[in-house]
Amino acid sequence: MIYIYNDYGGTHTTSLAAAYHLKQLPQSERKLTSEEILNVKYFNKLTKKEFGKLIFRGIDEDGNSVYTIGHKREKLVVPALKELTLLLEEKFHFNEKIVFSNTSPTVPIAMSIGGYLSRALKIDFIGVPLLIIGTKQCCDNIFCLVENTKQIGKAANGEKVIIIENEVYK
Repeated sequence: MIYIYNDYGGTHTTSLAAAYHLKQLPQSERKLTSEEILNVKYFNKLTKKEFGKLIFRGIDEDGNSVYTIGHKREKLVVPALKELTLLLEEKFHFNEKIVFSNTSPTVPIAMSIGGYLSRALKIDFIGVPLLIIGTKQCCDNIFCLVENTKQIGKAANGEKVIIIENEVYK
């Protein structure tokens, strides 16, 4: 199985989701420390050239691959990837279940503003503290989202491509 966490930028909530999924962060619904947040691989580090690229994050305890992708405003990226996957499965007998999990609903306003200030405007001295505040606000939701994503992936029998929008985490 392949898990792909996706959102607008691919550097904040997706990085946290991948870290939770791969057990690189404490596996609980507690608030993360600033140090834990800033030490997450790729957190607040991706640039414009990484938009639209699948970034391999690791292999989970069940042998599943975990990736992330930032799709900017392009809402068609995930549906297009789904169609491509189904085409490859049909033509080349590619037989791997893929789970796309949208982390965007977890993003609080402080994270959005902090990400914009830090990534787009390069104003880290204001942006990064806002990102930390926003991350502390949403980290428990991201943890729950990851646990739910894993359960759906394991339970989905017969479906080859699963898209989880995660609207419940708004």
